Amino acid sequence: MSEATMRQEIKDHLYEVIIPFWKGLKDEEFGGYYGLLDFDLNLDKKAVKGCILNSRILWFFANGAVRLQDESLLSYADHAFEFLKKHCLDQEKGGVYWSLEYDGRVHDGTKHTYNQAFAVYALASYYEASGREEAKELAFRLYDLIERVCRDENGYLEAFSEDFKPASNEKLSENGVMATRTMNTLLHVFEAYTELYRVTGDKRLEKQLKEMFSRFYNEIYHKERHRLEVFFDDKYNSLIDLHSYGHDIEAAWLIDRGISVLKDVLDEETVQQISAMTKDIAENVYRLAYDGESLMCENEKGIDNQLRIWWVQCEAIIGFYNEYEKDAAKEKYREAAEAVWAYTKEKIVDKRPGSEWLSEVDEKGVPATRKPIVEPWKCPYHNGRMCYEMLERIKE
Repeated sequence: MSEATMRQEIKDHLYEVIIPFWKGLKDEEFGGYYGLLDFDLNLDKKAVKGCILNSRILWFFANGAVRLQDESLLSYADHAFEFLKKHCLDQEKGGVYWSLEYDGRVHDGTKHTYNQAFAVYALASYYEASGREEAKELAFRLYDLIERVCRDENGYLEAFSEDFKPASNEKLSENGVMATRTMNTLLHVFEAYTELYRVTGDKRLEKQLKEMFSRFYNEIYHKERHRLEVFFDDKYNSLIDLHSYGHDIEAAWLIDRGISVLKDVLDEETVQQISAMTKDIAENVYRLAYDGESLMCENEKGIDNQLRIWWVQCEAIIGFYNEYEKDAAKEKYREAAEAVWAYTKEKIVDKRPGSEWLSEVDEKGVPATRKPIVEPWKCPYHNGRMCYEMLERIKE
């Protein structure tokens, strides 16, 4: 497959499948977007609406309006913004709820740092697309809250009650551990702040972003294992022998993006250290998790999980192509990005009319579960972002 062919296929898929699908989930009666389309394509209009899902949909349409120069997408972003503003945001105590009932009533009032970060990310993108100062103000209100409440002197914390008392972290802990800190939350606070800095240039964000670069390198990165650790106690002791291939390849290119956005304010030593780290973890993922056509999701205690997860393939496409862009002599990365896209369009994209992408398949490419097509975590963030990134990275 040539790069030109890959680019055209991704563009066609974005315009013909992903964008129309998510437009069709707009809830005209209660606001926001419907929260559940099950495996059999039954739409539940009264399902819980995850606030992460709504933030990611807001980001998707706002970012599309800018990157595709398509103002028709802005009305869909407007719709998501109004729902976020009126319902997802706690007007009394501050912050973003975890989830809502279909009609906007609070379902789960947990305030999670990860969720606050995605709202910042979405609002930053919406501000860029719409120019609405209100979106910028809300983004910085959440930024101030994160810095005041959702962290301590050693970094970002995880879950809180509705009134911001510390709570257990079931929502972002897995594999039998309960994490006080996670690589995943740090990564997406970093992503959100990078985006807010990019669109506003606000100097307030520089200190935190520099701190997060240091945190990744000194606490999260395991140099001997050539990977990022995942779940931690309060002192950044890793809680489990887990290599999340998907998060590592995602982190590699997102952190490189951060270097690009902040290049004028970073010292050379930091740039060299962080660049070496992202190169190392990407190469390790390529070596351990890429089978020539797709990417496994993780390895726990030396045992590979053979599932091919939808979002992991998206991050592999961007992450591998990002490595090729840094060193065009390493064509293996370009070839890997093309191969994973070929696999994804064949095995992950759901060919049924009215559907979008399957959640996961087994090592033979057969649907492994009956997980929904849309649910609070299944959204247009990863696959939409992959399309936007690749359309920009592969020149016409």
